[in-house]
Amino acid sequence: MASVLCLGLAACNNQPTQSESDRYQASRYQVQQDYGPGAPLDVSHVPDAVPKIEPRTSAGNKSPYTVLGNTYTLLPEDAPYVEEGMASWYGNKFHGHQTSNGEIYNMYGMTAAHKTLRIPTYVKVTNLDNNLSVIVRVNDRGPFHGDRIIDLSYAAARKLDYAERGTARVRVEAIDPVAWANSRDGSTEVMAQAASEPPKLRGQTLENKAPLPESVEGYQLPANTFLQAGAFSSKDSANSLREKLGGLTHYPVFVAQATKNSLYRVRIGPITDNYDLMQIRELVFRKGGVRPHVVYQ
Repeated sequence: MASVLCLGLAACNNQPTQSESDRYQASRYQVQQDYGPGAPLDVSHVPDAVPKIEPRTSAGNKSPYTVLGNTYTLLPEDAPYVEEGMASWYGNKFHGHQTSNGEIYNMYGMTAAHKTLRIPTYVKVTNLDNNLSVIVRVNDRGPFHGDRIIDLSYAAARKLDYAERGTARVRVEAIDPVAWANSRDGSTEVMAQAASEPPKLRGQTLENKAPLPESVEGYQLPANTFLQAGAFSSKDSANSLREKLGGLTHYPVFVAQATKNSLYRVRIGPITDNYDLMQIRELVFRKGGVRPHVVYQ
């Protein structure tokens, strides 16, 4: 195979009600070892993640948590972070499964798994052997084997030119999205790096382009994702809230009742983009006075 198998990959895709350890050992993965495409793919058209100011929720941010007998504590909110160490990557074994914050992992996006950074965190990752850099969004937990400090998506590892070797020595630097936003009209080093044209790597051809995800930042959610804004014994109360929230979003707002005698639940969705979900949740809280939570219908 053109792509070597990666060892010690992130095993961090989770169901929301399970513990981190249970999720890591979940049997739903159908393959024993991870693998990439059958041949190297051109990822030069895949842009880096663009740092955004995002609300952080409890999704993926349990602290402390335990995996394989080791306990990890998340770093303080927005703490400065720079670390050098080994990076690996993860691919088809986790492609299409949920990450630690409930998003869908796409190995052609620009995302990463980290053990202690808050989710989401944007980081700049530099391959210390060739000085190539990428910007990725951390939305997963791992890697939990060996001395690896970060697991990148296949596309990110390919852009750093180590996908075929499996690992690389890297520097990982957290990006402050506020400073990033303030620099958008400037010419700082990190902006210049993000705007630079990625070099052509060996094996990259126009005939073998990697598929481009709808969101390189990894915002995709399962198709059955909804926000539940309230549950009422009174249908009139549920309809009142539905009408109140209906003008706040273009997503459908409706009342659901599972059985004849069950509660009337006010739900929004389905929502397929986690960035939309986070924005809607904050908007509904500010304008509607309720704090919705994620449900899978």
